[in-house]
Amino acid sequence: MKIALIGYGKMGKAIEKLALEKGHQIAAIVDSKNPIESINFDGVDVAIEFTRPELAVKHMNFCLEIGLPIVVGTTAWQNDLTKITENVFQCNGALLHASNFSIGVNLFFEMNKKLAEIMEAHPSYKLEMTEIHHTQKLDKPSGTAVTLAEGIMEHNNNYKNWRLAEKNEPENENEFFIHALREENVPGTHIINYSSPIDSIQMQHIAHSRDGFALGAILAAEWIKNKKGIFTMKDVLQN
Repeated sequence: MKIALIGYGKMGKAIEKLALEKGHQIAAIVDSKNPIESINFDGVDVAIEFTRPELAVKHMNFCLEIGLPIVVGTTAWQNDLTKITENVFQCNGALLHASNFSIGVNLFFEMNKKLAEIMEAHPSYKLEMTEIHHTQKLDKPSGTAVTLAEGIMEHNNNYKNWRLAEKNEPENENEFFIHALREENVPGTHIINYSSPIDSIQMQHIAHSRDGFALGAILAAEWIKNKKGIFTMKDVLQN
């Protein structure tokens, strides 16, 4: 499979390394010196995009308009999801987006929903979430944390909202804090904590490297080839 990398930072390089090991070819690279408009995508099978939120929508629309399937790992652009979805169908294109491509994290998403469902009957346990990432990560909280929060609210009616814990403000009983910490050389840690005066119940996922994210993005690229529509990592894991 011939892959175009849109974004050639640490994630792009991790994807390149694993893709080559799996026998794929990196046919094009888009970065700050080589904008997307300057690239020849002839013969490319799929693009994998890890850049910045302000660039991601442009890259998605470009690929859709030239008929190139695209896998998107950039987060914090989802306010434009409705427009992007419309463009996918207008162009009869293919787009797969996820807040996290790691197989382990996607398993963690499902475990989080189940725990949220169980804890609904035990409101004495108060919820907090913590996410820890490297200092170069731009969005706060992480897209993964937002997905976890949405899963909790979907399965536990005690919570209607989440709030970034930037200030020590009073907390409404129907919302919970997300603590977003930035530390050197942390690929990604997410901690779900339900705490009562008696004890605490904690669940966490710790990424040891970027390889899990990179491998998941490659699996998504392999999966979306020759498909049409808009998909998430859940579609990949269910097939």
